[in-house]
Amino acid sequence: MADYRYIVVRAATGDVLHWNLPLSEVEYGPEISGPGSLKATLPTAFRRSLGDALDAGDTVLLVERNARLDWGGLLWRAEPEGNTLPVEASGFTSYLHRRFDLHGNLGGRGPYIEADPCEVIRDVWAYAQAQPDGDLGVVVDDTKSKAKTGTAKDPYTTSKTDPRNLGEIVDEMAEIDDGLEWSETVAWRGRRAERRIILGAPRLGRRREDLTFTTGANVVGTPHVIKDADSYAQWVIGLGAGEGKKRKVVVDGVRNGRLRLEHRLETSEKDEAKLKQRARRERLARQVLPSLTELEITDHPAAPIEALRIGDDVRIRLFEPHTEYDGWCRIVGWTVRPGEGETAERVTLKLERTNKPEDETGEEEEQ
Repeated sequence: MADYRYIVVRAATGDVLHWNLPLSEVEYGPEISGPGSLKATLPTAFRRSLGDALDAGDTVLLVERNARLDWGGLLWRAEPEGNTLPVEASGFTSYLHRRFDLHGNLGGRGPYIEADPCEVIRDVWAYAQAQPDGDLGVVVDDTKSKAKTGTAKDPYTTSKTDPRNLGEIVDEMAEIDDGLEWSETVAWRGRRAERRIILGAPRLGRRREDLTFTTGANVVGTPHVIKDADSYAQWVIGLGAGEGKKRKVVVDGVRNGRLRLEHRLETSEKDEAKLKQRARRERLARQVLPSLTELEITDHPAAPIEALRIGDDVRIRLFEPHTEYDGWCRIVGWTVRPGEGETAERVTLKLERTNKPEDETGEEEEQ
């Protein structure tokens, strides 16, 4: 069974307040373009002696698994319930949702014209941590994207007289078409934990040929494979920027022996070639009919828990009495439940459908 420690750290200084907090009923995990979360309970016997160390809004909880940091975030709630003390924490980006741009244009870093949204996110963190008592020590990757925000006619700006929430600015940057995705990570640097935002442009993750999830090996519980045609389409109508006759329209589709189903994809794309690429990607994704949104797994050499990465595409093979499934899914988050007593460690993967590997002709196997 994996060895866990729960460490309490002062948010601003990084000083360790407790090296082994006796939490129980722990659930934690990351998510794509979100802070992730942790929920746990402090047992009755330790509530009085350790309750003061859990200063909501000013302390960080770190999860260490087998001597490796696996998650970190700010404690936001520690409210007594009967004889227990439930605690709730969220990743470091949740802090930005409690902060505002009080100076406008992120303290003079904007306005932004044809700016990389990755740079705007770095500026948000730089601005937030430059203010008195606002430095969490978060480092942001130097990743660059090809996306742009703001134009000469319509720059991306924020106003001092209408302070913007910093977390919402980050959310806006992550929603830009073909822009970026982000997640969080923590790692030991000596006796201090490095807090880092990882950026992926246009996406996080990669196809993982080295990981497999298979019935009888590392898949547990009862997987639910859903055949829901609400989002299925083998024809996609891609709409670009502009209005009326000036608006670019492309259609991407394939005849595959099924009843024709169509999807309308609205974008702000000005380049027709890029619009065609996006329509095709959308069609390939929507053409995969069976979907799997969650999968419960255990630690296994075929896919060690420490090898999981946000955004990765993984192969899943299910041979259940009620269903069979063999396909690729993308990991968009997971929840870890550490083992306690005779209860084994479990991980619930959060998944979304992904394209199948393309064959030599560049076309996926028809569905």
